[in-house]
Amino acid sequence: MKMPNESIYVPVQVGTNKENFKGFERDNTGFNISKKNPNYCELTVQYWAWKNRAADAKGIVHYRRYFSNGGMFFFKTPDEKFNEILKSDKVASLLEKNEAILPRKRNYYIETSWSHYEHAHHIEGLEIAKEVISERYPDYIDAFEEVVNRKAVHMFNMLIAKSEVFDSYTEWLFNILPEVEKRVDISEYSTYEKRIFGFISEILLDVWFEKNQIKYTELPVLFMGKQNWFRKIGLFFLRKMGLSKKAV
Repeated sequence: MKMPNESIYVPVQVGTNKENFKGFERDNTGFNISKKNPNYCELTVQYWAWKNRAADAKGIVHYRRYFSNGGMFFFKTPDEKFNEILKSDKVASLLEKNEAILPRKRNYYIETSWSHYEHAHHIEGLEIAKEVISERYPDYIDAFEEVVNRKAVHMFNMLIAKSEVFDSYTEWLFNILPEVEKRVDISEYSTYEKRIFGFISEILLDVWFEKNQIKYTELPVLFMGKQNWFRKIGLFFLRKMGLSKKAV
């Protein structure tokens, strides 16, 4: 598996598989929730970084998705895209003026974040998340309503942030998700839908950033696999004209 060479990228192997990938850290070390990876997705790494890593800034990207350094990457091969992965000097420059770096928002155009979640997933998870927030963080409910009624959201649970921002957000998130986990029965969910807490957190990130008025900048996301851009562009225009609800 090809990984960026810069020292800001620390490869982390997720889950409890007994095989160790050479050169990788493991999210089942130290304080961890690695065994929850099938339901929490990349959040098990976020939790691990919160509890076990010390740095001026922390972040999370995926082996198939990285922030772009700003160059053109459409129609390029995966190998060519590696040259466009965000570099350390740009991270430092952006965090001098901002508290965080987030992916560019995905715009749903014809539906809200709430309705999109309802169409794509079991809505009870998001309903229970709202319930838990209203009990534990009632001052966040206005921000929650604001976010779920927007037509755009930051996806993929990707961020880079100053350490105090990363840790504060993660602590808040993990005061909510485990309580949601107690209240929702996912035993009959498909394997995909059992990734529920990763899906919910994509919306909760925007809630926390909205409530705390975190200053951030956005960068494009590099998808490292081969992309059918003609299909994606066609679906984009179909969605914009209201002819298709399929996610681009």
